[in-house]
Amino acid sequence: MSLRQFSLVDSFILECDRAIRTVIGKPETTARKIPGDELAEADLSADEQQQSIRLMRINHAGEVSAQALYQGQSLTATLPEVRDAMEHAALEENDHLVWCQQRIEAFGGHTSVLNPLWYLGSFAIGAAAGKVGDKWSLGFVAETEKQVVKHLGEHLEQISSNDIKSRAVLEQMKVDELHHGSIALEAGGAELPSPVKLVMGAMSKVMTKSSYWL
Repeated sequence: MSLRQFSLVDSFILECDRAIRTVIGKPETTARKIPGDELAEADLSADEQQQSIRLMRINHAGEVSAQALYQGQSLTATLPEVRDAMEHAALEENDHLVWCQQRIEAFGGHTSVLNPLWYLGSFAIGAAAGKVGDKWSLGFVAETEKQVVKHLGEHLEQISSNDIKSRAVLEQMKVDELHHGSIALEAGGAELPSPVKLVMGAMSKVMTKSSYWL
């Protein structure tokens, strides 16, 4: 049986559906169990809860961006195996998206109002990276995951030690992101030039600082 070839209109509709599901809907996931779900909710102070909301909101916004990045790259990737890798990674990033949202809602918080902006920007960057070439696209993924792992490590230091449920989520996310970065390098990802890494770091700071408050 031959695989269906989607038209440009079909692809556009599918991407719009993914975008809506990511930003305001219920995205498709791997159905993995939420890390720490079996643990009892700790009795946190108001300040501890607010810090958890803000940090998990940053991570949720980061996962929205990651989802868009992978979708953009899978749309323009040349090699089928690269597209498959991007799509599988995107599915696991959706797990993170749902986990972070669950923790935010547990404290009565809200996700970032800037998420549509982060999605559109990241999708455009991902699609552009895919157009440049698979090795650079994969290199972009590897560097992105490297920076994400660094942020997760910082958040584990900043979040209350009493919030064991959120910490369990962050720990598993860190493991997954390391794995995604390794896969990208093993698939032939190229080392990005230093100026590109600096720009990526600057953009990441804008997103984290904005999402912390908004």
